[in-house]
Amino acid sequence: MKNFLLALLLFMSALSYSQTIKMQGTIKDSTGLALEMANVMAVNKTTNSMDSYGITDDAGRYQLALTANTTYIIKASYIGYTPFEITITTGTENMVKNIALKQGVELNELEIVHEMPVTIKGDTIVYNSDSFTNGTERKLGDVLKKLPGVEVDKDGGIKVEGKTVSKLMVEGKDFFDGDTKLGVQNIPADAVSKVEVLRNYSEISQLKGVENNEDNVAMNIKLKEGKKNFWFGDISAGASIGEGERYIANPKLFYYNPKLSLNFIGNFNNTGELPLTMQDYFKFSGGFRNMMKKGGTNFNVGSNDLGLSLMRNNRAKEIETKFGAANFSYNPITSLTLSGFAIINSSRTEMETKSRNTLLDPITGNPQTIQDTEETTEQKTDYAMFKLSSSYKPNKNFQADYDLFMKTSDQQEYGELLSSVMPETSQSQDIFTTKKQKPFSFNQNLNLYYTLDDKNIFAFEGQHLYQEEDPLYNVNLGNNPFPDTGGASPGLGLIDASRYDISQTRFVKTNKTDAKLDYYYTLSPKSIINITAGNTYSYQSFDSSMFQLLDDNNVNTMSDEKKNDVSYAFNDAFLAAHFRFITGKFEFNPGLSMHSYTMYNDQLGSRTDNYFFRVLPDAFAQFQIKKSERLTYRYSMTTDFTDVADFARGLVLNSYKSLFQGNRNLKNGLYQSHSLNYFKYNMFNFTQIYGSLTYTRKMDAIKSLSAFSGINQVSTVENSPFADESITAYAGYNRSFARFYKASLNASVSWSRFNNFRANGITGENTSIANSIRQVSEQVSQSYTASFGTNYKTIPNLELGYSLTLNDYTSNKFYNHSPFARLDYYFWDAFTVTANYEYTHYYNDSRTSDNEYDFLSADIMYRQKDSHWEFKVGGTNLLNTTSLNDDSFNQLSTYTSRYRVQPRYLLLTIKYNL
Repeated sequence: MKNFLLALLLFMSALSYSQTIKMQGTIKDSTGLALEMANVMAVNKTTNSMDSYGITDDAGRYQLALTANTTYIIKASYIGYTPFEITITTGTENMVKNIALKQGVELNELEIVHEMPVTIKGDTIVYNSDSFTNGTERKLGDVLKKLPGVEVDKDGGIKVEGKTVSKLMVEGKDFFDGDTKLGVQNIPADAVSKVEVLRNYSEISQLKGVENNEDNVAMNIKLKEGKKNFWFGDISAGASIGEGERYIANPKLFYYNPKLSLNFIGNFNNTGELPLTMQDYFKFSGGFRNMMKKGGTNFNVGSNDLGLSLMRNNRAKEIETKFGAANFSYNPITSLTLSGFAIINSSRTEMETKSRNTLLDPITGNPQTIQDTEETTEQKTDYAMFKLSSSYKPNKNFQADYDLFMKTSDQQEYGELLSSVMPETSQSQDIFTTKKQKPFSFNQNLNLYYTLDDKNIFAFEGQHLYQEEDPLYNVNLGNNPFPDTGGASPGLGLIDASRYDISQTRFVKTNKTDAKLDYYYTLSPKSIINITAGNTYSYQSFDSSMFQLLDDNNVNTMSDEKKNDVSYAFNDAFLAAHFRFITGKFEFNPGLSMHSYTMYNDQLGSRTDNYFFRVLPDAFAQFQIKKSERLTYRYSMTTDFTDVADFARGLVLNSYKSLFQGNRNLKNGLYQSHSLNYFKYNMFNFTQIYGSLTYTRKMDAIKSLSAFSGINQVSTVENSPFADESITAYAGYNRSFARFYKASLNASVSWSRFNNFRANGITGENTSIANSIRQVSEQVSQSYTASFGTNYKTIPNLELGYSLTLNDYTSNKFYNHSPFARLDYYFWDAFTVTANYEYTHYYNDSRTSDNEYDFLSADIMYRQKDSHWEFKVGGTNLLNTTSLNDDSFNQLSTYTSRYRVQPRYLLLTIKYNL
């Protein structure tokens, strides 16, 4: 740690010693009117390279960082004006130069801006890739990390202005719609010409001026001319050096022309490299969006998966992956686009985890029961995703889209754990678990958009989801986890055996249809009325049963109360109205939605109905302070509904220590949300400042009502009369200066207060929140990250940063200090060196958990200029760290764990570039 801080001090000292001066001034027209977004650059007359650039702010101001005692050609341009050019020689003092542009023949825009590193055209920011790269980059993510205002996280997510990029395109064509990770980690860096950030993005051009799209951000990659109409990409293969048997094969092929695009990605390895994780699979949307998000109803089909163990930080003891993906887009005629993708993955994972689960006392919040476990897990996961899309747009007034998206998987997990519980017993128990599931979903949507005239627009959107889930859970353990004790105890009715072998089966089927019709009427260029009529209908069936395999291989089928046969139907018919208008710098869009809700669940020979009517308000307001500065406010009231699993009254064994029983009389929750967002982009000094503040209040929320016997938990759900609340604040600061430096600072703080309930004894028919112990839990989470890096062309580049995370739970506080450093250097026109180092000190305030570890990976690559071959020697986990830590909090308990990771290995990789 001391060495890291010393390196940081030396690095900052070196940066401060720089013989640079500032040239600043204004760019105006001949009448003295300031020209915002005018381009200015300084070209070194000796080297003919651009040493600095700038874009004027709303006052026409610009500034350039120049080298002292150097001759420059200063160029300034603005669309519709005659370009300006002057030669200057710098001294050792700062300079002031005001520039006046004359109106003239408008030049082609590309001729004006083609050399500018950054240009802004309305809602589009265009980055010239070559202005920021130095030859060390190998994939798109390496390029994006060097662009001012762009952030790339470890999982391949992209953020601009603090907003997540939801769509990635190449030459205007979707690249695996629904996720940015595959593009970030696979598109070759040397193929990228420009990066276009599309703010306020709308896929439907007809709706761009009538809907609020402030949160929609897309990114389009423009290819270099030599990459169009030709196959490009690379094929790489590698094997371990020394100990271990590691391998990797990674072919990537791409083809783009105006009519056809083809992309193929393969990755076969046992090095732990994950093209897509299971978390990515679950969240992969295929580009399908929540079309009812402004309707005021939240009805999400819940997941009934078994909660297979997920890797933390994408690391585990052993990971083997076989991955293949293909993506295409084809225009048989100008008005028709056909596109789609297929993704297939097979992985095998071994995990080894030591953990401590601390159950909290409902009164004092102090530790009540502690479970220590040592667990080994083997997973086999195969999944596939397929999507086909078509878009027909014969003219500017009509567009028809149809999409279908299918996901299927085969997941298996075999676990063995050694469990000990304190203070109940000092003895340990061997527990064996098996989890299997083959979920399947088929989603399709049809969208029609028609512009009748300048004042009338119609939009129809329909979506259907069919989903099947069949989780099977089996546990084999030495003790009866839920013995029959009489009274209201929901014992499992197990027959005595040397070991208890229990299986829980479930089958859940869902059919859900959403449809809505929007009508937009333009009152004036600054006011629009939007009327929406829509309906959501869902029908689900839930079947489950439990059985015990006895010592003599006979089967104990258990009683009917351990079985479920439930049907659940939900319908929401609604009518909504919104009025959007602009006055001066302000934009408002208030609205109301009127809902008629009908639902029932049918089980145990009877039916429970519920229906009601509700009016829900929402509002949007924006203050456009300047072109590059705005303040936005949003308010929404949402009716929240759960799905069939929470209504099923029969017992369900969720895990070896958890029984669940649903509540057929559940009602809906009512949520309110207020959010305030601020954004400012100062082109004068290339600074981005953004922040958000969100408050949510959840009333009548569906909460867990639990009873514990040691670690064994029996729970049900009920609507809480107490509101849950949360406040989240986020702020970010990014700045690029002197062209060669990039600094960022991000901070987030969240506070949450939850109400949970502990039953006085075992749950039963008469158990309710009214006669239970209320447990109020508060959690404060803080996260801070600061970094500073260089981006030179010919000397080594270094990024240094520090990340601090604090989690304050009811009974404990956890701290995670993590300084990091990244190095890249391209030299002798052939060699590239990269290195990544991260140190972590993880501990709690009582120091019962205290661990330090660090990770170092490094690569050295050799490729002669214009050669197709590249040779790389890379090392992963060079310090041979054996395990990592994490923690979590679920309001009733705290959880800490230490998990094993892959050991150090070296890999020799040979790559052929097409």
